[in-house]
Amino acid sequence: MKANIVLASKSPRRIRMMREYGFDPIIKPSQAEETLPAFLRPSSAVMYLAFLKAWDVTQQLTDDHDQMTVIGSDTVVVFDDKIIGKPSGPSEAFRILADLKGNVHHVLTGVCIIQKDHDHFSKTCFYDKTDVYFKDYTDEELLAYVNTDEPYDKAGGYAIQETFSKYIDHIDGSFNNVVGFPIEKIIDYLK
Repeated sequence: MKANIVLASKSPRRIRMMREYGFDPIIKPSQAEETLPAFLRPSSAVMYLAFLKAWDVTQQLTDDHDQMTVIGSDTVVVFDDKIIGKPSGPSEAFRILADLKGNVHHVLTGVCIIQKDHDHFSKTCFYDKTDVYFKDYTDEELLAYVNTDEPYDKAGGYAIQETFSKYIDHIDGSFNNVVGFPIEKIIDYLK
């Protein structure tokens, strides 16, 4: 019997990507508190948060399924060795995107896959990194953007697949990783 695949996320982008690649996951958002220990580097931080999410959902579902694969994921933007989260409002979005203007930053996505086969659990965690190079843009263009709904549920305040894409010069790495889910690498673990 094939194990159920459970996505520990309600992200419409992650759900859509799973379905586009032929998976029909059970959607079970994690309720884990996303608190980071201060000493973690960004690459370790995203894997830690992905693990917290996957383990939280695994614990919730353990009694319901003999076999399952739970996928947790977390994406951050890193600039100047600092994690840039989701902006809380227009002024924070403006500040973040003004700092990123004309510079390169990194998008890191941590993934944790927990597989349960009856009473046996196995865990795989990894991260993917993509370098994103922003063009120069004016304060007026930035102000118009931050006054839309787009920046506020995304790390770094933008989505590569939405309107802000016109300000991206180029990337080095996976496009899907910047969207928030390095699906090509994830599939390798689901085979």
